[in-house]
Amino acid sequence: MTTNASLFERAQRVIPGGVNSPVRAFRAVGGTPRFITRAQGAYIWDAEDKRYFDYIGSWGPMILGHGHPEVVEAVQKAVLEGFSFGAPTEREIELAEEILKIVPSAEQVRLVSSGTEAGMSAIRLARGFTGRSKLIKFEGCYHGHADALLVKAGSGLATFGHPTSAGVPPEVVQHTLVLEYNNIAQIEEAFATQGADIACVMIEPIAGNMNFVRASVPFIKRIRELCDQHGALFVFDEVMSGFRVALGSAQSIYAKALPGFKPDISVFGKVIGGGMPLAAFAASKEIMAKLAPLGPVYQAGTLSGNPVATACGLATLKLIQRPGFFEALSASTRSLMAGFEAEAKAAGVELTTDCEGGMFGFFFADHLPQHYQAVMAKGTDKFNKFFHLMLDQGVYLAPAMYEAGFVSAAHTADDIAQTVAAAGQAFCQL
Repeated sequence: MTTNASLFERAQRVIPGGVNSPVRAFRAVGGTPRFITRAQGAYIWDAEDKRYFDYIGSWGPMILGHGHPEVVEAVQKAVLEGFSFGAPTEREIELAEEILKIVPSAEQVRLVSSGTEAGMSAIRLARGFTGRSKLIKFEGCYHGHADALLVKAGSGLATFGHPTSAGVPPEVVQHTLVLEYNNIAQIEEAFATQGADIACVMIEPIAGNMNFVRASVPFIKRIRELCDQHGALFVFDEVMSGFRVALGSAQSIYAKALPGFKPDISVFGKVIGGGMPLAAFAASKEIMAKLAPLGPVYQAGTLSGNPVATACGLATLKLIQRPGFFEALSASTRSLMAGFEAEAKAAGVELTTDCEGGMFGFFFADHLPQHYQAVMAKGTDKFNKFFHLMLDQGVYLAPAMYEAGFVSAAHTADDIAQTVAAAGQAFCQL
């Protein structure tokens, strides 16, 4: 019989670390990765035919659950018409129109194949539009693995970041300034000292790579004011939160609290591809006019907007616009987190949670952290034990304390109840 262990051993002989994306290796939690053979609805099955409740959802895209029949039908039809043409298609236009209909902050969109590509291109566009070089990002926010973004904070505010990956020369990140998330004083000082050189501020409005941490409304408001004052662009990286926390994405949530609010550039991925390799960046016509072939900012991709991915994404976006979709999804996610809190309290375990739409996070702490260092201060041992206790009971959570989780529309009330019951048993063993 093929086992997860035998597959992992085999994989390590031909793939670095045995995986094609690092977090899949279970290095943070220990143990053997599960090799998935199939998925349907809210469930996935591994190589040993064990079924799991899936709360990763391919790290966010599977908002409808796996194998939604209408999405499968759209993809099958597209496959029969052709995999890739390297030429324009009407479906690219339809997907762009659908995105722009839902996201009023943008007027044009460029389709690409990955979140990394979209984030990298958005930064290049911001620099090309402003004629400036410097970029502000926040520690704990992940915008893909482009060289200029693999940076950790310097020893002081005026110190530019240092590479966090081998192979990234220091001079490549010399224009990247890394600040603390939700720290208004730092962003004000950065603009006061270097505002004339800042091309853009890039942020995950709801960060999903330091678990689940929200940018505060005053923080977002102040960044918007500073960008306007100094002529910098505000870039919302919604690769993870886009069409996942709300139909209009995280920016629609902030627009309710801050009337008239909108980012200058939006970056999307995951949900807009429905599980296929597809991402996008969007902005006003004025900003997007800087892109080739209209302007001097070069960006291209052979598989950008390919017909199979656009079919999958278009079907997904149409389905999540159905009446009541996000109300039901949000209710399921809130029920899951409320259940976790109640079971933890009953077991005498310190736990706090947060969620929005179909995205959630939980911390073994008495309050929600507001920035990366606060997240890092929480010990991983308790989470790692909890992860494996849940995995043993057939609940597949993110294999790292620093990753958000995802609920799909396919998760039923009974699925949620069974997951909460499993958590109750796990909390009692911590």
